[in-house]
Amino acid sequence: MAAIALEAGVSKALLHYHYHDRSTLLAEIVERIGMRTIDRERTAIDESDGMGGLDAVWQWLEGELRRGELAALVELALVRDAPVRRATRAAASERRLSAARSIERLFAELDLTPRVPAALMADAAVAFIDGLALDVTNGSVREPRVSYDIFWLALLGLTE
Repeated sequence: MAAIALEAGVSKALLHYHYHDRSTLLAEIVERIGMRTIDRERTAIDESDGMGGLDAVWQWLEGELRRGELAALVELALVRDAPVRRATRAAASERRLSAARSIERLFAELDLTPRVPAALMADAAVAFIDGLALDVTNGSVREPRVSYDIFWLALLGLTE
């Protein structure tokens, strides 16, 4: 808590006033990152007029990768405290639901019918995005757009 207070530029007492303990603070961070990520994804798709949904999703993802919050969310999923685990499970569930809606919308925009349920593809998409976020953070991926394009080509191959 002391390190967090120092980094945030606030007193440790103020931090403890708002958050009883580290678990409560981390759980709220997970909730906020999860919701902000979903909101930005939805906005990107809703405002993709003329650009094309796949490019809009890439622009959203590129921003998320720069921001680093997705990698933080994945790292926070490793925290064993019960409140943090509940928050990460809830955020993951909401992210998968949002990804399923996005995938359904993108396939409809492309006038394609998937042979695999959108919910299953959404699970794969969230796992791909999380892995890509970690790889970008660790410097393991030089061209994340290439990985993104290959992933979407694979998903598009699952259509009729």
